[in-house]
Amino acid sequence: MSVSQEKRKLLIVEDDLGLQKQLRWGFDAYDVLLAGDRESALAQIRRHEPAVVTMDLGLPPDADGATEGLALLQQIFALAPNTKVIVLTGNQDRTNAVKAIGMGAYDFHQKPFDFDVMGLIIERAFYLHSLQQENHRLQQNLADSPLSGIITRDPGMLKVCRSIEKVAPSSATVMLLGDSGTGKEILARALHQISARNDKRFMAINCAAIPENLLESELFGYEKGAFTGAVKQTLGKIELASGGTFFLDEVGDLPMPLQAKLLRFLQERVVERIGGRTEIPVDVRVICATHRNLKQMVDAGQFREDLYYRLSEIVITIPALRERMGDATLLAHHFRRKFGSQEGRPVLGFSDDALNAIANHPWPGNVREMENCMKRAIIMADGPQITAEDLGLPNTSEDEEPLNLRQVRDDACHKALVRALAKVDGNIVKAAELLGISRPTIYDLMNRYGIK
Repeated sequence: MSVSQEKRKLLIVEDDLGLQKQLRWGFDAYDVLLAGDRESALAQIRRHEPAVVTMDLGLPPDADGATEGLALLQQIFALAPNTKVIVLTGNQDRTNAVKAIGMGAYDFHQKPFDFDVMGLIIERAFYLHSLQQENHRLQQNLADSPLSGIITRDPGMLKVCRSIEKVAPSSATVMLLGDSGTGKEILARALHQISARNDKRFMAINCAAIPENLLESELFGYEKGAFTGAVKQTLGKIELASGGTFFLDEVGDLPMPLQAKLLRFLQERVVERIGGRTEIPVDVRVICATHRNLKQMVDAGQFREDLYYRLSEIVITIPALRERMGDATLLAHHFRRKFGSQEGRPVLGFSDDALNAIANHPWPGNVREMENCMKRAIIMADGPQITAEDLGLPNTSEDEEPLNLRQVRDDACHKALVRALAKVDGNIVKAAELLGISRPTIYDLMNRYGIK
């Protein structure tokens, strides 16, 4: 590989040919790319994807204004959101420089500039870009994990994840209990992916989404001529999942006649298609989920007790989002990054009133409600920050119940640490400032409470 190929790419957008030469000479440690207008700059971005760009806002045909430069800035972030753009401005153009920063520019520097200072700014931009690329690579590796869909720092939710990892290799029937929107299907899929059956099918059926008269044929299949319209033999979802995992979602909505048929399958591990006379053996791992209280349904005679115990070999209860300490703010940052990138608004932040509203809202719809709320807020936000008004959430405060003094102090310290880390999106320096403690102290506390 030649020396020039090893150099990092720096794009300089400048319409003054004399200044172009000066910049190329001054920054010859980089592989310098040049562009004199918006069109040629975009061509260089598409072809070379430089990590860092320096640009003059005054580009032709609006060399005395900033419309072309600001339009180019917007297009650069649409093509390559992670590019670090350093804006060069005149002494009287501070307003447009600040506007460029609000749009996502990394930094600005006034003309005439000092090459040494400018060199430091560029080098720092390259360093930050490389750190973000490494972080993205690590996140991508993490995303390959079956439990990557669960984003949490809450001890209760982490315990659920550990339980999933322990249970997955077994063949036990698992019952997932939790409110709607807590991530029951994500955990069911994780159970399948970690198990020895991960190379076979994962079949899911939602008992609440299918009319009662169709549910039996969906579960068990039917023979040709079993009823009007049965023009061919059709396998049921249980049979199709043979060798793999069958996920029965909202099992609390299963009609009583089908509960008896499902119980027989769980006991005998055979299915009988509608209109058929043959018992077909099926080897399948069963996972079920519901937001209902099955014990109360059993007491009320709405759910078979023997089926309940068959399905409840292992029960995992998923906490609601309101019970997960600090996770609301943590998830809000996650969805802000996700949807901000999708909608071309990667630099949006949260105002303090928005963060307070997120932390104090009870989130009755759990993570699903959070996801929808963040997507709407990203679209509706007018300024550089998402406000409580954009979220449509009330800014309320919650009361804490008093406990044993030592426990109160310990719990308060733990909660404050988790909430501070969530609020600043994991930035240790900012969390330490927010809590009024030193960095060594915050590291000691993180070790004490097992926070990574």
